[in-house]
Amino acid sequence: MVLTTTSIRDSEESLHCTFASRYVQEPLPKFKIPKKSMPKEAAYQIVNDELMLDGNPRLNLASFVSTWMEPECDKLIMSSINKNYVDMDEYPVTTELQNRCVNMLAHLFHAPVGDDETAVGVGTVGSSEAIMLAGLAFKRKWQSKRKAEGKPFDKPNIVTGANVQVCWEKFARYFEVELKEVKLKEGYYVMDPAKAVEIVDENTICVAAILGSTLTGEFEDVKLLNELLTKKNKETGWETPIHVDAASGGFIAPFLWPDLEWDFRLPLVKSINVSGHKYGLVYAGVGWVIWRSKEDLPDELVFHINYLGSDQPTFTLNFSKGSYQIIAQYYQLIRLGFEGYKDVMKNCLSNAKVLTEGITKMGRFDIVSKDVGVPVVAFSLRDSSKYTVFEVSEHLRRFGWIVPAYTMPPDAEHIAVLRVVIREDFSHSLAERLVSDIEKILSELDTQPPRLPTKAVRVTAEEVRDDKGDGLHHFHMDTVETQKDIIKHWRKIAGKKTSGVC
Repeated sequence: MVLTTTSIRDSEESLHCTFASRYVQEPLPKFKIPKKSMPKEAAYQIVNDELMLDGNPRLNLASFVSTWMEPECDKLIMSSINKNYVDMDEYPVTTELQNRCVNMLAHLFHAPVGDDETAVGVGTVGSSEAIMLAGLAFKRKWQSKRKAEGKPFDKPNIVTGANVQVCWEKFARYFEVELKEVKLKEGYYVMDPAKAVEIVDENTICVAAILGSTLTGEFEDVKLLNELLTKKNKETGWETPIHVDAASGGFIAPFLWPDLEWDFRLPLVKSINVSGHKYGLVYAGVGWVIWRSKEDLPDELVFHINYLGSDQPTFTLNFSKGSYQIIAQYYQLIRLGFEGYKDVMKNCLSNAKVLTEGITKMGRFDIVSKDVGVPVVAFSLRDSSKYTVFEVSEHLRRFGWIVPAYTMPPDAEHIAVLRVVIREDFSHSLAERLVSDIEKILSELDTQPPRLPTKAVRVTAEEVRDDKGDGLHHFHMDTVETQKDIIKHWRKIAGKKTSGVC
């Protein structure tokens, strides 16, 4: 949700229609409901004209979220767009499809589920809700255990890397859990398992590992974390568990690196979230959270309602929501199968390699993303004395590309990078075109007058009369450090955890 404010002055602004003479004669109020209705054709034209200024989703290389699905799935989505997911008694087949998806993902993540058992999980609105639910389960289990032992239970904490997505900060703030972050360092932009285990204490409800960092796409070493945390648990008598945030990597690692141990094969991993709307290849709005077993989801968090027709268990932060994302996810799982998902992910990785090679050949950037991980290409300028990655990002918009630039979290804030997310709809030819456009931009920027290396002019309050005696007053120009000002400005915009979409 984006919080907006409207001033009194803005509330009086009007919207002037493009084809006013054909449809409406009077301008529409921007922030008030119009007094009269209008023809449906006019309403469509007005909204459509405004949306023309939106970016092209296919060229939005900032987002991990899927922007293309097959026409057959689009038809299924439109035919079910009026179904409310929460009406389980009225739409029992939709509920069954969700259960099938949960079980498919549980088996994909090696949950210890027997052939005659049902997996424990739920569909969510993206990974943000999934993480909230998993965090609540950890908090409630930890509190119950502390209460039973007669120990304080008012200061829970969670251990993460400083590279976590903003939804983890939201969870900590909204549900009053201290967030203990492992700081990053130059050249190492994921959580260090050893440092994470060091700051675990008796109040730690879980350690959150990221399978596919938003910053660079890199996988954190969940197996090593499991080994180190198991050792500490034995030494202290604690039972600190692990949650894996596989929002981006959960639909990649099982298909490209099936032998990589990060999931329920590791005993301390109790829950996993994954975004169906990222590399699950579904449009925005669907995520999943899977628990290892029923014991890992406290019963007191599950509500039972019957006013929609029958007893329905529910564990969500939302209530009403569309069914089409669940239906679309099931379509993709049966349409592609294991082989299809593997082919898509291999193709994404191949296109990421093409882009990486093209950027490397320029000799102007350092690649900071890794070969094993989410197909993301993150790169920094070797020389930022004449221009920055932020300027490159801004110039790319002239060609239609949306490529984010941002600074790394603490303690690597001095590193600024560009990041390209390779999705299914990003082709080999688009990768080559992007490389060509970056080269054009660099050539243009190279011709600009060089910035002063560390200082720039700034107007002060001191006034000096012109030596010619023309009666004009001129401000004296002294020098200040411009690079610090630039970094400070961009940190206001990009320094917070705002990159990436759950």
